[in-house]
This record gives sequence, C-alpha cells and structure tokens, in this order.
Amino acid sequence: MKTFSMLVFALLASLLVPDNAAALDQAATNALVKDLDQRRSSTGDYKALIFIDQKQKDKSDLVYELAFYRREASDRMVIMFMQPKAEAGKGYLRIDKNLFLYDPAVGRWERRTERERIGGTNSQRADFDGLKLSEEFTAEFVAEEKLGAFTVNHIKLKAKPGVDVAHPILRIWVDKASGNMLKQEEYALSERLMRTVYYPKWQTLRSEEKGTDVHFPAEIRIFDEVEKGNRTTMVFRSIEIGALPDNIFTKAWLESKSR
Repeated sequence: MKTFSMLVFALLASLLVPDNAAALDQAATNALVKDLDQRRSSTGDYKALIFIDQKQKDKSDLVYELAFYRREASDRMVIMFMQPKAEAGKGYLRIDKNLFLYDPAVGRWERRTERERIGGTNSQRADFDGLKLSEEFTAEFVAEEKLGAFTVNHIKLKAKPGVDVAHPILRIWVDKASGNMLKQEEYALSERLMRTVYYPKWQTLRSEEKGTDVHFPAEIRIFDEVEKGNRTTMVFRSIEIGALPDNIFTKAWLESKSR
C-alpha cells in the first residue's frame, strides 16, 4: 500500500509540475525576439494600401483607406489618408524617432508621440512600422503554451531604461511552427492591460534588394481594453517591395499630395 501511495504521489507531482523540456534559455529567447525584428524589418523600401475598419461603442462604424510608404535604411515612414473625405489629405511622417502629423485643414505640422492614435483609430505607429523589440526591450521566456490550435512560445518584454515606447510592458505569443507572432498584449507601467492585438493572417514576400523573405501581417485585429467595445481591424493589400523616390519621405511631398 505504501509503495502504491508513493507511485500515485509521483504521478500527481508529474502532472502538476510544468514540463521544462521545451523552455527557452536566455540566448534562445533573445534570438527568437531578434528573428521577429528581422522578419518585419528586412524589407528595404515598400508601399502598401491599408484599409482600417474602426468600431466604437455606441457610434457608427468608420472605414479608412490609407496609402503607406516605408524606407528601412533611413527609418522613415509615411501614412497618407485617402478616405473618408473628412480625413483625406491628412498624413503622418516618421523621421528617425520623430512622428509628425500634417493636417491640411490648418496647414501645419505637429509633433506627435508614440502613443498617438493614428487618425483617431485604435491603431498606433508601431502597428505600421517594422519591429525593434530586441533594441527596445529585454525579453523573458514565460512558457510554452497552446493558443487555440497553435503551439506558441509566450515571451514577456520590458522596455529598456530611457527608451520611449507606446507601452513599456508587452506579452507576445509566437507560433513555434511558423515563427510568426500571433498575439500581443500591451500594458501600462502599472501592468494594466491597455490593448490586445491579434495577427490571424500573414503573407510572405521576397525582397530582391535584401535577398530575403519578408513577413507581413495581412490582417491585424486590435481590441481596446480600456474602452471596452472599441476595436480596429487593419487589412494590408497591394504590398510592393522595391525602391521608392527619395522625395516621398519628406514634408514637402506630403503637403503637395494634400492640396
């Protein structure tokens, strides 16, 4: 009886204690995060057409159409609103770590923050841009988990001292099979959950300039965890990788398109 009891105790203990065989050490965790950066950032120049479906509690749905341009080499990005008519001509320009907004209604530029809601939607600059997680955050492996039908690595990220980011704490879930991020939770410094972001669809394109495959989120779903009921769906279409004219990434070009 004593032997039987010991066997039962050992079996129960094995069920309660997490299996650490799949755990990532710090080097592997850092490599995983760096790979995420390279997948989203090794593009060279590219442009895309983006549709945003904005749903807000107790308000009518809004649909936006944007022209998007990005240059990796100089870390520049342009977002230009095309629809709806009330937003047409408004645009954002990112130069290095500075984000500027141009409003043709008043004819002037304003500097914005990383927390800026793009065009009043729930989207932010980071939803459009390449990733710099390995530069801006320190990573900690949490666990191997299941996310629906997917086996994922759960990683916690904390912003490095002095780095200006929209959210200082992130939790990400990365598909072990494809290496793509499937889910991201964004927290305030108090660890209050602010947004949950899902990446249900990805597409892979070839960058001839870089000689590598580039992974783009074909769709992003953003849920506002503060104002419950508000959510945003971003769909990326007509993505083209290739050299773009230098003048696109200037204030003068965006102003000329807004006239």
